[in-house]
Amino acid sequence: MKKYLLSAAALIAMAAVANAADDSMTVAGITIYGVVDMGMMYQTHGVPLNDYFPTGTTELVQKTSNKALWTMSPSNLGQSKVGVKGAEEIMEGLSGVFKLETAFNPTSGNISDALKSITQNNGRALNQQTSNADSSIAGQMFNSAAILGLSSPAYGTVTFGRQTGLLADGVAKYDPQGASNAYSVIGWSGAAAGSGDTQDRRFDNSMKYLVQVGPARAGAMYKFSGYGGSAYSALEAQVGADYARASIDVYYAKIKDAINIGGPMSSAQVQQAIQAGFSPDTTVSGTVSDNQTIGVMAMYDLGAPKAFFGFEHIILANPTHLLPSGFQDIGGYALFNPTQNAFANHKELDYYWTGLKYAVTPKFDVTGAFYHIEQNSFATGANAGCSDSRAGNCSGSENAVSLVLDYRMSKRFDAYAGAMWSQVVDGMSNGYMHNNTIDPSVGVRFTF
Repeated sequence: MKKYLLSAAALIAMAAVANAADDSMTVAGITIYGVVDMGMMYQTHGVPLNDYFPTGTTELVQKTSNKALWTMSPSNLGQSKVGVKGAEEIMEGLSGVFKLETAFNPTSGNISDALKSITQNNGRALNQQTSNADSSIAGQMFNSAAILGLSSPAYGTVTFGRQTGLLADGVAKYDPQGASNAYSVIGWSGAAAGSGDTQDRRFDNSMKYLVQVGPARAGAMYKFSGYGGSAYSALEAQVGADYARASIDVYYAKIKDAINIGGPMSSAQVQQAIQAGFSPDTTVSGTVSDNQTIGVMAMYDLGAPKAFFGFEHIILANPTHLLPSGFQDIGGYALFNPTQNAFANHKELDYYWTGLKYAVTPKFDVTGAFYHIEQNSFATGANAGCSDSRAGNCSGSENAVSLVLDYRMSKRFDAYAGAMWSQVVDGMSNGYMHNNTIDPSVGVRFTF
């Protein structure tokens, strides 16, 4: 806690010296920035708010979705966060750059920690759980970004540290809802942005290179494993271009030992972990896989409206390198007895999305979006080829539709209202108490 207080104090001190003559938060090339987003939500099949879960609430239908409720709902349009970034010219045409960013929950003031939201529910029945799910945000001091690098207009930008992947950047750009938490499937879940597993939406120990040459651009990213060989490493690449009113990018990703924490441990797993010397407060269990993704995303500016399109094909396979029980996952959590043989048949996911963002006036936007996910049947034995809800590895699908109205009342303050309907079908609905939910919400956001 002390380190978080010192970090907050440093940010406040820097903000205090900002130029009071204007509304800038920049001084000497260093900028303080942030977002505070707070709202109210009604859920037809909901889950109570969790003070640590990054999105706070469960807007996308989950196994825990069970009852109608009203709730506070933070970070609906985007994650609440505070950060500091800067650039300093070190020679002509070359600058040093950095960014430090922390996501937090404005309803509680806590540093966002998805894995803590999971461990808080270890051993609880589904209908007794609060909102929880896996994420790349896991209680780190700078859980969103910690970056240092060099930037040149001619030769591009190279950065090192903890940063979003190229897929995550693409999803944020080409999702009509801007990867929002409350109104986007690919924003709330993070799997499309993380090549099948949301923890890989961001990479620690990574190097990222981006370059723009005229209308064309390219990018490459590598995560160093720190574990040995290619285990627990990642590689991403991107090429794209702008032409007239269109923008398009193609992405490739390959993740070794991707970790997916599917949910809290059962009571039996908790007892096994305790007997093995693990604390349930800092222990999680999940699935390990090697993942590959190819994606194509595009946008076309029609004038007042903008049209968005996206597609990803993701393959999950059993890992070639096994992780030991007790492996240290992000945020310092211990991975207990992970499942590493779930994909004797490869799991394949196809993500499709499209939408339209219409600027009714310079201050008022209306955005509609549609999301669809297809899962193959990767079951073996008696369930091979299954296409119903008997098992989670049967083929299935997920659909969602959302609509958002956003009014900018001033430069930094906007008010919004919207809703998302989501539904799971067949294998993707296995274990769900309800297979759909509608979550209308209203809120306000301050951006600085």
